[in-house]
Amino acid sequence: MPEANFAGYHVRKWFIQTEDTLANETGALADGEPVRKIVVAAAVHNPYAGRFSENLDLIVADSPKLGEQFGRRIAEAAAGRPVESYGKACLVGANGEYEHGNAFLTAVFADPVRDAVGGGASWVPSTGKRGAPGTTIDIPLAHKDALYVRSHYDTITATFTDTPNPDEVVVIFAFATRGRLHARLGGIRADEVQGQDGLR
Repeated sequence: MPEANFAGYHVRKWFIQTEDTLANETGALADGEPVRKIVVAAAVHNPYAGRFSENLDLIVADSPKLGEQFGRRIAEAAAGRPVESYGKACLVGANGEYEHGNAFLTAVFADPVRDAVGGGASWVPSTGKRGAPGTTIDIPLAHKDALYVRSHYDTITATFTDTPNPDEVVVIFAFATRGRLHARLGGIRADEVQGQDGLR
């Protein structure tokens, strides 16, 4: 197993992907601020690659520390902009199980990220899959405090050219600073969110 270089993990690479959308697909300029979407990801060695284990504590135990590092990185990438949406994902290398990726994404990992973006009453939408280096993944986004805010249902696509290796997991968190440009399908508006039950 490679030597640990961050808490109990061997992290080979960190990634940050940022995009700012100033107009929608038809060219209509943003109705307010542009939407900034940010992906923060880490290529982490999978200690269970190539073997089955009933216990996944080697992944879960230090995941709050990993979440804190994700939180620091999103705060830097947002550069003072408030974060309204989030989502998480994993890409698991060929020698690992999809369950290994999910072990990185539990609530104890996500809670420090919530703290870094000013809290989050809503559950974090999640996805994942196994794949080779260069595999593309679509990460779902939803409002961080109220799942029923339709304007914030969105997606960002990410690709990592040289990961995951067969014995790696790419741990991914995505964020957006607002909902879709010109969202007009009704529902609760972001400025109406109560944030009490994670739904409204």
